[in-house]
Amino acid sequence: MFKILPFVTLLVLLNPNLFNARETLETSISPTPLPYQGYPPPLDPKLVELREVILHFKSTITCDPKKVTDTWCPETSPCEYKGFYCGHPPKENHTTTVASIDFNGFGLCAPTVSGFLDKFVDLALFHVNSNNFSGTVPDVSKLRYLYELDVSNNKLSGNFPMAVFQIKNPVFLDIRYNNFCGYVPPEVFTLPLDVLFINNNAFDQSIPSNLGASPVAYLTLANNRFTGSLPTSIKNVSSTLKEILFLNNNLTGCLPYEIGYLNKATVFDVGGNSITGQIPCSFGCLKRIRQLNLAGNLIYGMVPEDVCALGGLRNLSLSDNYFTEIGPVCDSLVGTVLNIDKNCIYGYPNQRSPEECDAFLSRPKYCPTVDYVPCKKHSYGTPELPAAPPPALSPTYSALHRRLL
Repeated sequence: MFKILPFVTLLVLLNPNLFNARETLETSISPTPLPYQGYPPPLDPKLVELREVILHFKSTITCDPKKVTDTWCPETSPCEYKGFYCGHPPKENHTTTVASIDFNGFGLCAPTVSGFLDKFVDLALFHVNSNNFSGTVPDVSKLRYLYELDVSNNKLSGNFPMAVFQIKNPVFLDIRYNNFCGYVPPEVFTLPLDVLFINNNAFDQSIPSNLGASPVAYLTLANNRFTGSLPTSIKNVSSTLKEILFLNNNLTGCLPYEIGYLNKATVFDVGGNSITGQIPCSFGCLKRIRQLNLAGNLIYGMVPEDVCALGGLRNLSLSDNYFTEIGPVCDSLVGTVLNIDKNCIYGYPNQRSPEECDAFLSRPKYCPTVDYVPCKKHSYGTPELPAAPPPALSPTYSALHRRLL
């Protein structure tokens, strides 16, 4: 008896926003008895073909610490192999094939997945987090149902894997913790994705100006080498964006006031860059924000009281900057929600030396002061948005770990 995972379930029931807590729905189907008792039922021709593909891939594997491939036997169905899940393609209820591959955490070693992944034309999901696969993402143009691709925490390398643009309706793309380098094509921000994780690689150009064209809810660009300013087009993702991480890059320029349009965002993190200017007043419009990290930059001036008054804040990290003043609302948060260590705020402990503050504050400043507050444009009689409930787990911060949590 082998397990069959209904294909419709794979296509419509899995929620990429909860990628770390999905349930696999499986239905056991009893094989039809053959005339000769004791013999297994004949395999679908597709499974026979894919079994050869799997066994060939097995021959290329150089390490298997969990003995996963011991279950990949020539005498049994691929539906019984560990890491493979079968189902019926849409409108092909009498055909059984491999619908999903999940090697997460297996620790397998192989020089490439080319000649393997590209043979599963009916595959919907390919998840191989935390293995040791080399090469890059192969041609997937023949995979007509593929919509989730997770090759994170492997040893893939080269330029951005252009093969991902062959996926017809992608919703989940995770290539973090590899050795990809160079530039990120602007077209990646036009894909119909809900989740895009490209953190912990070596991408080293400015962030494409069309960032705002993306419909993502969760976006992680952290721990790369991105340069330049944050694109002002970021305001255009306000209808979908919930979490975004830019931390630990080489970003410069001024904090754009357009960030204040992100009225659905719960996490915004630009820590560990060289961004400068004052916090725009528009940040007071981030009504659902819970994690706001601006630490480790070159930001100065007074911390806006409207930011400290945001009701959902659980962590406001402003340390290692050059702020000079906070008001009573912000003061009430110091030591609990607000971290202002290593700034230039007189009368507070753990601040920079007067000499260091004077040296920075005496430099010419080029960032404009923008008083525009988008949420107050037509504010008469408009109720404020309620604070978002505490999330069980932050998908973007989870993506900063090599393994799925």
